[in-house]
Amino acid sequence: MTTETQLKAETEKWLSRIEKEMPKVKETEKNKSYLGNINAYISDCRHFMKGGKLILGFEAIIWAWANLNILKELKILD
Repeated sequence: MTTETQLKAETEKWLSRIEKEMPKVKETEKNKSYLGNINAYISDCRHFMKGGKLILGFEAIIWAWANLNILKELKILD
C-alpha cells in the first residue's frame, strides 16, 4: 500500500468517526464558537480531500479531533 493510499484511508477513517460523533454533541452558548471551529475543520478536510490535498486534509481532521478532545477534557462539552 502506498503512502498516499494510507494517508487517504486514515483521513477518511477519522473524518467518518468525527461525523458520527458530532451529532451527539450538544451545542450551548459556552461551546458554540468552539463547535463552529470544529465544523470548519471538518469542512476544510472534505474540501482538501476533494482537491487531492491529502496532507492538508489530514491536518484539518487532526485539528478537529484535537479541539473536540480538548473541549471534552475541559468539560466544556457534556
